[in-house]
Amino acid sequence: MARSHQGSSGLAAIGADMDDSRFRIRPYQQILSSCSGALVTSLFMTPLDVVKTRLQAQQKVLISNKCYLYCNGLMDHICPCGPNGTLGPTAPSKRPLHFNGTIDAFTKISRYEGVPSLWSGLGPTLILALPTTVIYFVAYEQFRIRLKELYQRKKGRDAELPIWLPLLAGSSARVLAVTIVNPLELIRTKMQSEKLSYREVGHAFRSMLRVQGVLGLWKGFFPTILRDVPFSGIYWTTYESIKKRFNVSQPTFAFSFASGAISGGVAAFITVPFDVVKTHQQIAFGEQFLYAQNGADKGAPGKKPFKAIGTFETMGRIFQMNGIRGLFAGLTPRLVKVAPACAIMIASFEYGKNFFYRYNVQRYQEQKDKALAAAAASDAGTV
Repeated sequence: MARSHQGSSGLAAIGADMDDSRFRIRPYQQILSSCSGALVTSLFMTPLDVVKTRLQAQQKVLISNKCYLYCNGLMDHICPCGPNGTLGPTAPSKRPLHFNGTIDAFTKISRYEGVPSLWSGLGPTLILALPTTVIYFVAYEQFRIRLKELYQRKKGRDAELPIWLPLLAGSSARVLAVTIVNPLELIRTKMQSEKLSYREVGHAFRSMLRVQGVLGLWKGFFPTILRDVPFSGIYWTTYESIKKRFNVSQPTFAFSFASGAISGGVAAFITVPFDVVKTHQQIAFGEQFLYAQNGADKGAPGKKPFKAIGTFETMGRIFQMNGIRGLFAGLTPRLVKVAPACAIMIASFEYGKNFFYRYNVQRYQEQKDKALAAAAASDAGTV
């Protein structure tokens, strides 16, 4: 019998499956369970996300030789540069801030741009985090339950669930979430990398739509899928395996927190190269705005229009210019961010699930007691 690890004698006494249709938490309860974790995670983890993006973005000139990221002390801009990486005429003489690691990035951003810069993009982060979290966690639960029911219907209720079940459920949920929120992710990455205002991002957005059309909203979709789908599969498989290893069906907050951190760290490490590629490709859409401003999209002479490159070509260029270290740029802040973020999210979600599970059990028992009382009263009246 799986242990509850919930510390509640009530749940232990019930001993029911949390996926039991009588007590299973409803979609709106899943939404409430996931929102609180998203809010806390976004607030505390945004500075690490900013540092991660800036560390990866500073390599951009080495990869494309098309644009140069520089800092004027207030905000970042993209300006054109020559084939040898020389700056265009509009670039300032002051070289950009160069970060030599996570701590150095924190220090320089705070000193030269102000501490609030570490929360650059917090608004779009919240706008992105809430729908992503809701869609992802609710979809995972729905896919997992449906797959479990289908498998048990075929193999029997006592059949041991296969390892591919959480892998397939997590991967499917991530594909759905990425498809819906990818345009918001594009805006958030741009704001964090270059500290653009909402008006400037809107201008770049409209320029991108003119150049690439509606499909441009899903720029970076493929590398995001390459990173997030394996991440989700690895994460949920690891997390469910830990629960299975310790025979836990209703984990405590502490158990979920530790398991989530371990699972998130493992998945983050394996998928870092795809995160680097995704960031580079999404930052690149600012070049479209730049060249459109200069008339490149209208065929002006001497202006080379933006040309997107593929995921694996981008990865190859990063490797040629920076080696394996380039593919793992921002590894430390990614691990430091992802592990606690996953821990907070899954612990909050599991806590919410347990709370609503107890609530649903209580409601079920109350309704059952009322039905029994009504039946007893009816029998007494007929005597």
